[in-house]
Amino acid sequence: MYDLIVIGGGPAGLMACVGAGQQGARVLLLEKGEKLGRKLIISGGGRCNVTNAKEIDEIIKNIPGNGRFMYSGLHQFGNRDIIHLFESLGVKLKEEDNGRMFPVTDKAVTVAETLIRYIRSMGVEIRLNAPVQQVIAKSGSIEGVLLSNGERISSRSVIIATGGKSVPKTGSTGDGYLFAKSLGHTITDLYPTEVPLTSNEDWIKERVLQGLSLRDVKLTLADQKGKILTVQRGDMIFTHFGISGPAVLRLGHYVSVARKKDRSAPLTVAIDLFPDLQLDEIYEESLSLAEKEPKKAVKNVLKGYLPERMIPLLLEKAGIGMETTYAHLSKKSWQDFTRLLKAFPLSVTGTLSIEEAFVTGGGVSIKEIDPRTFQSKLVAGLFFAGEVMDVHAHTGGYNITVAFSSGYNAGKSAVHYVRSDKPQKG
Repeated sequence: MYDLIVIGGGPAGLMACVGAGQQGARVLLLEKGEKLGRKLIISGGGRCNVTNAKEIDEIIKNIPGNGRFMYSGLHQFGNRDIIHLFESLGVKLKEEDNGRMFPVTDKAVTVAETLIRYIRSMGVEIRLNAPVQQVIAKSGSIEGVLLSNGERISSRSVIIATGGKSVPKTGSTGDGYLFAKSLGHTITDLYPTEVPLTSNEDWIKERVLQGLSLRDVKLTLADQKGKILTVQRGDMIFTHFGISGPAVLRLGHYVSVARKKDRSAPLTVAIDLFPDLQLDEIYEESLSLAEKEPKKAVKNVLKGYLPERMIPLLLEKAGIGMETTYAHLSKKSWQDFTRLLKAFPLSVTGTLSIEEAFVTGGGVSIKEIDPRTFQSKLVAGLFFAGEVMDVHAHTGGYNITVAFSSGYNAGKSAVHYVRSDKPQKG
């Protein structure tokens, strides 16, 4: 009999094996696919943003999906512990913008291979191509699992670390929700988060700006009444369906939540191209460029000041002709133009699907999980880790921090549960 069975070989599952393996427990890791760490390997654009160096309170602010639930877990095993673990295993890390931590190799495979090698060294047994059909419990306590091939494996504790429903090619197809539900757990509504946004603007459909990237812009998401839902800053890109990029992905949670309340409610993103400048500064700065070359069409004067592909669209929206020169500019039209530079409007119709999202919102209800141990409050010996829970964070090292923290704590807690004389429910 195993002390612990971990279902799922992603970030949370691998770290659960670390938490349990460090205590000398007999651990079995079951992965339904042919490879461990598939989501880990593609994370951070293939570089693996292993955590974020900010203080824990800041990390929690970047977990819009039930961040306070992670308070105890992050204090028990948080970002500093994650950094220490990897560096102790020989993975040197470097800090980039906004506290993002990457391996100096810039290769996610470095992180995945190191974790796999480490858990193997601790004697963790790994079985690939081993899909679980059922988690078995009797009289309110875990007894083991039943594999799809009919094999039954005994264990007094199980960790469900199967991920959500996003990026299904990595194996995240929602299996964990079925296991949890069969054992009496509530699954809250699932929705896409950390996801690109869609728009039906004519210029989006005509692909006028498709492929254009904007660096360090400020995005303000507002509802039809003008109420600001969130403000995010960073990079973005225009696509054939709407907008994407790091700053846009962080809007995804708020769009999905608003859409859950009212699927047809209009939402707008205002793009601030110059977040560090005031409106009057932009007005004077841009106008002086036109004034210095009064015979040139302003569309040519603005090259270098603005993304060239945006200039015709901005001028059109401000009612300024393509061949207009400084001498024919009205004060009002230039004021309208500069206002667009601070708040270029984009109507939002929604998001891409949950399968096309980077992260799944919703999951196993946190009301039924002990936040200190990540043990089920309904079934003794059942634990959860990572995205299968109704907890999700922004990209930028936050989501993987949740996976690593909950995984490690669940692994450690499961061993403690098994070794205690009188195991108690969470």
